[in-house]
Amino acid sequence: MAAVQDVEIDPEGTFKYILVRLQRPGGEGQRHIVRGTKAAEFHNHIFDKVNPEMEKLGYECKCLGGGKIDHNSKDKKIRVFGLSTGYGKADHSVTVEILKKVYTDYEITWSDDKK
Repeated sequence: MAAVQDVEIDPEGTFKYILVRLQRPGGEGQRHIVRGTKAAEFHNHIFDKVNPEMEKLGYECKCLGGGKIDHNSKDKKIRVFGLSTGYGKADHSVTVEILKKVYTDYEITWSDDKK
């Protein structure tokens, strides 16, 4: 599982994201990853891209919810908020902990705000 990056998000802007649980078939060993991009019109477009990639590596995926990320690389700030109509709201506190592993020098916050 170490081969899979914790976070793959766009370097700038506001965009949709999903929180995904990866696990080996049979349920042993699992972890969470964050994926987000401006290219996705809907949250399921992100999952539809991630799921086959992870299945090729031998993992089962489950989308645990979504929201939006506002990524300001100039000010080194990330804000996590909102929800996915299709998947429901991700646990933003979990998302923030994952983002903090990658963006160690950023100020990262979350809220239940819609915008």
